[in-house]
Amino acid sequence: MTESTEIEQKNEVENNGTNTFTLIKQSNGVAHLVMDVAGEAMNTLKAEFAEQILEILTEIKADDTIKGIVLLSGKQDSFVAGADISMIANCETVEEAVFLSRQGHSVFEQIENLPIPIVAAINGACLGGGLELAMACHARVCSDNAKTALGLPEVQLGLLPGGGGTQRLPKLVGIQKSLDMMLTGKHLRPKQALKAGLVDHVVPHSILINTAEDIILSNKIGSKSLNKPRKKSLLDKLLEDNALGRSIVFNQATKSVLSKTKGNYPAPLKIIECVKAGIDGPSAKGYQTEANYFGELAKTDVSAQLRQLFFATTEMKKELGVVGVKPEVVKNVAVLGGGLMGGGIAFVTATKANVPVRIKDISHQGISSALKYGYNLLNKKVQRRFIRASEMQKQLSSISGTIEYSGFKNSDMVIEAVFEDLALKQKMVEEVESYCSENTIFASNTSSLPISKIAEKAQRPENVIGLHYFSPVDKMPLVEIIPHENTSEQTISTTVEFAKKQGKTPIVVADKAGFYVNRILAPYVNEAALMLLEGESIEKLDKALVSFGFPVGPMQLLDEVGIDIGSKIGPILQSELGDRFTTPPAFNLLIEDGRLGKKANKGFYQYGKNIKGKQADESIYDLLGIVKKLSLSDETINQRAVFLMLNEAARCLDEGIIRSARDGDIGAIFGIGFPPFLGGPFQYIDKLGADYLVTKLKSWAELYGDRYTPCEALIKMAENKITYYTD
Repeated sequence: MTESTEIEQKNEVENNGTNTFTLIKQSNGVAHLVMDVAGEAMNTLKAEFAEQILEILTEIKADDTIKGIVLLSGKQDSFVAGADISMIANCETVEEAVFLSRQGHSVFEQIENLPIPIVAAINGACLGGGLELAMACHARVCSDNAKTALGLPEVQLGLLPGGGGTQRLPKLVGIQKSLDMMLTGKHLRPKQALKAGLVDHVVPHSILINTAEDIILSNKIGSKSLNKPRKKSLLDKLLEDNALGRSIVFNQATKSVLSKTKGNYPAPLKIIECVKAGIDGPSAKGYQTEANYFGELAKTDVSAQLRQLFFATTEMKKELGVVGVKPEVVKNVAVLGGGLMGGGIAFVTATKANVPVRIKDISHQGISSALKYGYNLLNKKVQRRFIRASEMQKQLSSISGTIEYSGFKNSDMVIEAVFEDLALKQKMVEEVESYCSENTIFASNTSSLPISKIAEKAQRPENVIGLHYFSPVDKMPLVEIIPHENTSEQTISTTVEFAKKQGKTPIVVADKAGFYVNRILAPYVNEAALMLLEGESIEKLDKALVSFGFPVGPMQLLDEVGIDIGSKIGPILQSELGDRFTTPPAFNLLIEDGRLGKKANKGFYQYGKNIKGKQADESIYDLLGIVKKLSLSDETINQRAVFLMLNEAARCLDEGIIRSARDGDIGAIFGIGFPPFLGGPFQYIDKLGADYLVTKLKSWAELYGDRYTPCEALIKMAENKITYYTD
């Protein structure tokens, strides 16, 4: 039977009932167990499916004509994308979440103990509960489809795999590989999964089902012992086959987790404990430990915030830039400027959005640099076997360059990534309007200049919009979409949709100095600099705020971004928004001394081939006339810097700079690395309480000055006991 005929039969059967699982017997004695969640683009596991699965398994056991089962999906590019996360949100107690996990254990155990072979035929996403389901099968075959990915990403939601994943994965791929997968949430591509021992075969999609059937009919596998022993390297045997070696592995994993998470995320440590319990003790203890910890984690505030972030970003993917205004399809894109930003924008356009892109620069060298940028990123993927060399060449062929405007005529969008110079950007608008069509969108990747000023001399200002990327473009998920007062709704919707196709999370923000992200970042960085001038050390400031949850500290961030860049944005913010944005005068001394940061090999930290690790440059204290006092506690350092950011975020929402608290939280997390476990500035304000925040700000305003004065929006919230989010 062909696969298409099989799916047609399945649909006929399902139309007569509501079952998600359909059993279709084949003439060769193999039955296909097809999962297809009605009305959803991807399969997800739900608690109510347990009864359906058990009924199907009872039917299978009673039919002695069935030689084996192929478990497959009725979806085009998805096996099972995971469990329905809303199930966890619906658990009111730890005990309910524990029961949810134990229910999954029971169902998967019955699949594992079937008296006939069951083989998972995997095509597309096989994640979370989907992979746990596949691991309960006796063998796994996956397609070489580019969309096929296998992983257990629960840690990214503050959880651990609760369907037996912490117990089965180590037995299939080993302790070290399983910890690497579960502690990071990383996905394996088909060939990686095969090499790790997670799947038994990787084949073209066209023969996926036939291969799964052949495994069953060849009698190469028995029933309960289908998962053949994993081939172990000598190092694996030394580290995993004895108690001392395992102790080293678990201790190193724990040290690594604490180094990266600073103890802010409990899930990774619980994952290690679950694996340890399953390896060192009886099987029943391992599964019970997993269920218990799953229940505990499900009710933590950390997991609640991470799940809320997941739901928010999922919701945003479905939204239009302007309600009721459908976007136009962007088929051709041009980029002005071949620097790091231009090269990055061209890369995500060609590889993520799958849209051909033309780069214009004033020199051939600039174009070569942009092309090399894309080549280096893709070549790394080839070396790691994420993609084939032929795929790399195909993607690179979508990027071309010119020092003129040749090839721009058919561009639907031109993205400008030139220097932060207003006159230059206005000139770019003028040239684009003369070389492109009347419908071409001009999107400026400015980080500080008002879009209204850039569009001031435009013949078609309705086509001009801000599209602010963050560096490095290939890694940073956020973009700010900035319409000015005359930008058309069509331009907004089209730009938002295109940013999504580039793999970005876009937020629409108002055209005012600093937009949103840089505006809330500036007071945070400035305050860290002022505390440095008061006598706190570079290392102490950075360590305190990294422990708080930021990916890097404010001083290191200045080095990464460029101290000169920060000094240019400051005056713009100060002139438009007030003296609370005054940049510390010491910044000028740093620039005069050539301390521009990492790009100049000279900043707050030392750089160079002979510098090992991260070392602060002690000479900076003499340069700035700083006498180290180290008098502030980590808590005070964190609060002084972060509370100013919270105050400014509240102002931004009150002024309509951002559309919602949700957008503000996502913008801060994805744009500047605000600690995800805190949920974003507005979730954190709710957690602290506006009254507590206002009291602190007022007390510091008396000590340090007006920059700490709480905004009216926070004062009103404190007085009326209002929160941004309702329970």
